[in-house]
Amino acid sequence: MKKTNKKILEEIIRVDHAGERGAMKIYEGQLLALNTFLKDEDLKKTIEKMKNQEKEHLDFFNKEIKKRKIKPTKFLPLWDLMGVGLGFGSAILGKKAAMLCTASVEEVIDNHYQKQINQLNSDEKDLKEKIKKFRDDELHHKDIAYESGASKEGIYSILDKIIKTGSKIAINISEKI
Repeated sequence: MKKTNKKILEEIIRVDHAGERGAMKIYEGQLLALNTFLKDEDLKKTIEKMKNQEKEHLDFFNKEIKKRKIKPTKFLPLWDLMGVGLGFGSAILGKKAAMLCTASVEEVIDNHYQKQINQLNSDEKDLKEKIKKFRDDELHHKDIAYESGASKEGIYSILDKIIKTGSKIAINISEKI
């Protein structure tokens, strides 16, 4: 049985903890906009449902980071602010932009989680299974986003690129620091 490299394992737990927390903050920002300025009860329900699934993911990684004594990324406070800002800003731009935010992030996370699944060895079977389940949840969120109006047409293609680039940068930083 080949053991998963300790450094790789620490990076996986640290970055997934940061990412799931970031997802929660994005949804919190969107809900703040929906509760303050916009009134779209259907969108609010959709976002609350996805946020609840993200909470399950975050709770798991909160436990893992403590159990394995892994330091979270030093950038959590910045990611929190940026997540709320991204969520709030995307929701203010409207339903298409809010749902594109989810779709864009989930497309990056799909590849990110698949890479981790490929890196984990049989000694981390439980973690691997959780990440597979969470990846399926994220793919479901992406599908919901497109069914709810996410679009990459016109100006939205620029927003998609900005969100994906920001997500990839946050992943790279959070793995290491």
